[in-house]
Parts: sequence; structure tokens; C-alpha cells
Amino acid sequence: MRTFLILGAVYGLLGVAFGAFGAHALRARLSPDLLAIWHTGVEYQFYHAAALLLVGLWLRAQPGIALQIAGACFALGVLLFSGSLYALALSGVRGLGAITPIGGVLFLAGWLAVLVAALRAQ
Repeated sequence: MRTFLILGAVYGLLGVAFGAFGAHALRARLSPDLLAIWHTGVEYQFYHAAALLLVGLWLRAQPGIALQIAGACFALGVLLFSGSLYALALSGVRGLGAITPIGGVLFLAGWLAVLVAALRAQ
């Protein structure tokens, strides 16, 4: 529970920093398509930072394996999905985009685990 709360807070903090970095420092350096890729990474990082915070709070009230799985999927999903998009935007190496769908699948698995936890909730 504490780990997911900490990760959610760290991902949220970094999301603000990366968003500002993209809006200010990268705007003049990246093409519009690469800047859009950067923005997508920030956007999904924020969604899943919030999801990690909610999972952490939910675990406090109702411990369960489904929520543990959800948190792990969200945490790793941010690293792979958003991280690969940041790397792609900064480097221009399109091959890095092959990693992004793995993070997306982890996001889907995390949301499925949240659904399982909700269905099992008392």
C-alpha cells in the first residue's frame, strides 16, 4: 500500500516536471509530432499516478491480491509506456516505440485487476 502511494506521488511530481519541461524547454527543440509523443507520455503518467494513489488508499481499507497486481501493473506500465515515449521523443529512435505497447498491455491488465477487485468488494 505504502509503495503505491509513494510511487503515485513520485509519478505525479515527475509528471508536473516533465510536462513543464516539454512545454518550455522542448517546445523549441522538438518537432510537433515528437512533442505530441512527449505529451502523450505525460498524460498517461498522470492518469496512472492518480490510479496508483487510489489503489494505495483502497488497499488500506481492503487488502487483496487483485489490488496488488493492479498497482504493480500501473507502476511498471508507467515506466514502459511513458518512459519509452519520453525516450522516443528525445532520441527520435522510432524503434523505442516497440516497447510502448507492452506498457499499454500492463495498463489494461491493471484496470482489469481493478475490475476484479471491485467485483470482489464487500
